Amino acid sequence: MQSAFFKDFLYLTDIRTIIFIGVLVILFGVMKHMEKKKVKFSTRMLSATGLGLILGILIQIVGAYPTNPLEVPFIAEINKWYGLIANGFMNLLKMLVVPLIFVSIIRVILNMKQGENLGKLTMYTLLTLVSTTIVAAIIGLIVGNVFKLGVGYELVTGDAAIREVQPLVDTLQGLIPSNPVSAMAEGNIVAVVIFATFLGLATKRQMKKYETIVKPFIDLVEAFYKIILSVAMTIIKWMPYAVIALLANTIAGRGISAINDAIGFILATYVGVALMMVVHFILIACKGLNPIRYVHNVIDALVLAFTSRSSLGTLPVSIEKLTENVGLDNGTATFVGSLGSNAGMNGCAGIYPALVAVMVANMTGTPIDLTFIMMLIIVIALASFGIAGLPGSATMAISVVLSGMGLGEYFPLIAGVIAIDPILDMGRTMLNVNGTLTTAVLVGKAFNQIDEEVYYGRKTVQMD
Repeated sequence: MQSAFFKDFLYLTDIRTIIFIGVLVILFGVMKHMEKKKVKFSTRMLSATGLGLILGILIQIVGAYPTNPLEVPFIAEINKWYGLIANGFMNLLKMLVVPLIFVSIIRVILNMKQGENLGKLTMYTLLTLVSTTIVAAIIGLIVGNVFKLGVGYELVTGDAAIREVQPLVDTLQGLIPSNPVSAMAEGNIVAVVIFATFLGLATKRQMKKYETIVKPFIDLVEAFYKIILSVAMTIIKWMPYAVIALLANTIAGRGISAINDAIGFILATYVGVALMMVVHFILIACKGLNPIRYVHNVIDALVLAFTSRSSLGTLPVSIEKLTENVGLDNGTATFVGSLGSNAGMNGCAGIYPALVAVMVANMTGTPIDLTFIMMLIIVIALASFGIAGLPGSATMAISVVLSGMGLGEYFPLIAGVIAIDPILDMGRTMLNVNGTLTTAVLVGKAFNQIDEEVYYGRKTVQMD
């Protein structure tokens, strides 16, 4: 099986590859059986997470825990084939993001009642997102010091390269759409929101004078909204299958040895994530809602965020859960979700940069005094806006923060952390998404847009 046909075309040169592809197919059969038995979607999602984790570890065991898993031919082949399912599913979700956000923002503005203030909604959302990111940064500072990250480490540089840092003004200017079609193609969600907002406001103004002329456009928006939601529901049904492949790929592709090499930083990250999740639950409880019920309502979105490592890809599922399970107005869910997927990310822009900054400071002997702490919080707060809509947000965040703290030259010292980034990114992304979901709940309560009958499961609702 070493011919070019098997090696370069089919990517099947090892019997173990075929066996593990067969195992994945069998697990898909298990998921299908659970679906036919009407097992709850959230139960299937959690089951898929467990199966994916076991499958990834099993691949590692068969590969004898390699230091560089993707250099082992059969693991590289499995990674490619599993990626067909895992990455294919995420691509389908990402395919929905721009059209769903675009038409939803226009629709929410058209359906906005007299007296409702879009500017007030935007400011409340952004302030909540940034405030929780600042709290996440403070938690990262505390946890980093408790774990003594970087203390006693030898100054060994790696090949990690700092991302080019753009001025905040240039970044914000880049979010203003000079070409809306280009913004859509590049996935610049903030620009899409801005363009859709202008269209929605203009349409609403013209309805007063030219209602008969504008009516076909409004009907088109409503029709397209119904159609794109139908597509979204179809794709979301495949989520448990994708979760198995997504998690198995992450575990198999990174390796147990890589986890062992940076176990302290991994533990610090997940402790910080857990503490910040508790803060989210407290905020929800302060609004008079049961946080345990909240977790039950949004667990599917959190599982997908954890396994997929994509806040933006999780957005259609987040909107669905906020609408159907939390009882939040669909327009508000879409609006807050869109902003939260691009700004004020508690994990990537809050906890993670703070942990890295503490580690680098300890490695270089930089004192972590009050000046350092205040400067770090300010830089992180500003960076949470500055990285909005940019790819590789976590790496960009630590690039911006280290540069802002005058530690940019020491970026190569964190090569070991960058090497296990996918393991860290699972927790970070879940926290990003939970921060957005929490913000949506807080905004919904502030604007009286949550149906508590739906929230507590006493009434069902379908995305209209």
